[in-house]
Amino acid sequence: MAYQGGFPQQQYGGGYGQHPPAAGYGGGYGAYAPPPQQPPVNPEIQNIFRNIDKDNTGRINNRELQQALINGRGDHFSDTACNLMISMFDRNKTGTVDIYDFEKLYNYINQWLQVFKNFDRDASGHIEENELTQALTQMGFRFSPQFIQYLIAKNDPVNRKEISVDQFIVTCIQIQRFTDAFRVRDTEQKGIITIGFEDFLGVALSMCS
Repeated sequence: MAYQGGFPQQQYGGGYGQHPPAAGYGGGYGAYAPPPQQPPVNPEIQNIFRNIDKDNTGRINNRELQQALINGRGDHFSDTACNLMISMFDRNKTGTVDIYDFEKLYNYINQWLQVFKNFDRDASGHIEENELTQALTQMGFRFSPQFIQYLIAKNDPVNRKEISVDQFIVTCIQIQRFTDAFRVRDTEQKGIITIGFEDFLGVALSMCS
């Protein structure tokens, strides 16, 4: 899973794919036996989950996920990114994911890393303005150069004029969520909507959860 970021190489031998699968899911949990209504979890993912779940609770919170994920700059993924990804797969709204949720989250992050790799043409570990423009254009968005510059500046407090993989993931998810909310209200498909203040606040606050 580690392309210009992901899980630390010293911990997982360079990424998910190179880590030897575990025979079972131990580490304080006992033998791994999925309930009959759940499909079995890949042994490799069981082993990754066990290593991230430092407190042996059988669930992973945003802090544990953050400690495991490294971006191309050598920094841990941001609080925003980890909170967002946990919330997307937290079926029980506990602020944590179990091993079944984690398997979906694992695949989701892998997909985003592949997208990031495709647009990080120079393999620098970050995406610059032209690369972000290409990425969003291929996703179906037509943004002005000024808006692209705004997106980068919003995620770039030290003025590197680039965004890392975790910032890229958050930006794309937020844009898609706002787009979906806009499309529902754009009943005439004109690209323009009239929105009441409370409705606007509802949309904006929902993006923060």
